[in-house]
Amino acid sequence: MTDVFAPTTLGPLTLRNRVIKAATFEGRTPDALVTDDLIEFHREVAAGGVAMTTVAYCAVAPGGRTDRHQIYMRPEAVPGLRRLTDAVHAEGAAASAQIGHAGPVANAASNRVPAVAPSRFFSPLGMAPMKVPTIGEIGELVAAHADAAKLAVESGFDAVEIHFGHNYLASSFLSPILNRRKDVYGGSLENRARFAREIARAVREAVGDRVAVTAKLNMEDGIRGGFSLPESLQVASWLEADDALDALELTAGSSLLNPMLLFHGDAPRREFAKTLPAPTRWGFRMVGKAFLREYPYEKAYLLERARQFRRELSMPLVLLGGITDLESMQLAMAEGFEFVAMGRALLREPDLLRRIQSDAATESACVHCNECMPTIYSRTRCVLRLDPPKPLTADKTG
Repeated sequence: MTDVFAPTTLGPLTLRNRVIKAATFEGRTPDALVTDDLIEFHREVAAGGVAMTTVAYCAVAPGGRTDRHQIYMRPEAVPGLRRLTDAVHAEGAAASAQIGHAGPVANAASNRVPAVAPSRFFSPLGMAPMKVPTIGEIGELVAAHADAAKLAVESGFDAVEIHFGHNYLASSFLSPILNRRKDVYGGSLENRARFAREIARAVREAVGDRVAVTAKLNMEDGIRGGFSLPESLQVASWLEADDALDALELTAGSSLLNPMLLFHGDAPRREFAKTLPAPTRWGFRMVGKAFLREYPYEKAYLLERARQFRRELSMPLVLLGGITDLESMQLAMAEGFEFVAMGRALLREPDLLRRIQSDAATESACVHCNECMPTIYSRTRCVLRLDPPKPLTADKTG
């Protein structure tokens, strides 16, 4: 069996093991710039033993953020990002920048620019109609991803992860319920996949072999009429044939319509409602159960879907979802996955991987309550971890 703790390669990278810290928005950039708090967040998980930590969410444009506090890739952000990657490298880990555009998940009211979607519909987040990009504007969005990837290289990142999941912009183009365009970017699956494929090729062309290029791809949206698993298998095959990516991280769910398909476990409806302004909170009480559905938690809960991709593809794959102990990691290796990704478990215990290496019987203390989800609006954290709050002062040099 493949040893999850043995050194391995990802594209041009040599990694110390096969465990990646998944992108989980940190909520630690109040001025859309790196803070000492954000650096410490990633330094801590790097010191905890992961091979690579993923910084989320590095938007490719100001309007591509879920709110205006998120980092967007521009020269002003580079010095701070460089401090972050230096800190991660000092702990022996690699750093990946998750780049993308939030699309219909963006909060237009917060960003003060219209949210973007493949087709026109009303945004429940920004309380305004979506902007539908022209073909020319789609080209500009593709170029923005390439420019963001170049800035990631300049910032010292070892990899970029392109966000093709959760009904963010590229994912919304893949969805037949969200993409009702009549041009070359809508209709057939080949057309709906065109945007994502163009982004992947543009990013690869921009960075060459200087860094690894991966993508997070929805296996399914989990909504009726949305992007389905058979469609995702075909898109993944096209992405493999395009040869622009070094690996795919497989995910599921819609931040817009069904976020709990990604998380599984308890649905923190009451805690989520507390983060909303009063009028929205009242509406959420009516739709909260439909929006935050409950899926029973089990180890490696996305494996059943993901193993179908493993059968169809030869490219490296990252298994996400319910990876919390050596047993689940070894299961992924036995099923032929090259990497595993961890999220919530590392919010609770950043040093979990080191302790698993020292004692194979170590179990995660994460109870899958998902009360970390609503904390993305303040400072992403495990509410059961008793750390004192840290300052949120931005580094004005970047």
